[in-house]
Amino acid sequence: MPSKKKKSYRFVKLFIFLMAMVAIGAIGYIGVIWWQSRKLEFVRYEEFGIPMPAKYSIHGIDVSRYQQIISWESVKDMQVENIKLSFAFIKATEGSGNVDPFFKRNWKKAKNAGITRGAYHFFICSKDGKKQAQNFIKRVTLETGDLPPVLDVEKTHGVPDEDIRKRVKDWLLTMEEYYGTKPIIYTNVYFYERYLEGHFDDYPLWVAHYLEAHQPRIRRDWTFWQHSEQGRVNGIRAKVDFNVFNGDSVTFQSYLLP
Repeated sequence: MPSKKKKSYRFVKLFIFLMAMVAIGAIGYIGVIWWQSRKLEFVRYEEFGIPMPAKYSIHGIDVSRYQQIISWESVKDMQVENIKLSFAFIKATEGSGNVDPFFKRNWKKAKNAGITRGAYHFFICSKDGKKQAQNFIKRVTLETGDLPPVLDVEKTHGVPDEDIRKRVKDWLLTMEEYYGTKPIIYTNVYFYERYLEGHFDDYPLWVAHYLEAHQPRIRRDWTFWQHSEQGRVNGIRAKVDFNVFNGDSVTFQSYLLP
């Protein structure tokens, strides 16, 4: 007859085995739920060549000279299921004197095709902020229905933190005074949290953060999200950055210039 000690030992082994099975089952169930939710949040479309965040209704792209000659009519006409590209941010200027060689054409053709357009400036932190703003102002005439001007700041160029913030502020205030609207700040999550957080939180944010299923991993509110840099679009030969707007059509319209 087995001793009480052996019976107790067998009971413990059985209990541990059952708990292990329960744990494995729970982990498996959680994994299935996670995978199903991820599939619902990210849907891959072969035509675009990338997974698209599914819970957003307003999609767009951003372009510069790297995309070269663009057929904007083809961009406008592209539709995959219920997804159309309805806005485009277009590079206009860089630093205190440079102009994107394709800006003038892109700016005109995008509007003619019926795509909501926005212009952005690539910021050089080692240059004077006001002079960089004047470079943009000389080149870009914003009209009713355009998006606000965008400051693209993502590299320090070896400049101390306080100097970065001062020059960025000079650019933003100069633009706001001239165009009568708050500019949008574009940057990545790390750069914002390292150099700008707490100083420019009242400006609309267009944030770059890739490989996320449903939103960028950032603490503050955001307006646009650049979720991929590997997309494909009809009418554009090169890879394209893809973006979504964080809101519905009514909110989107409220950002456009009157």
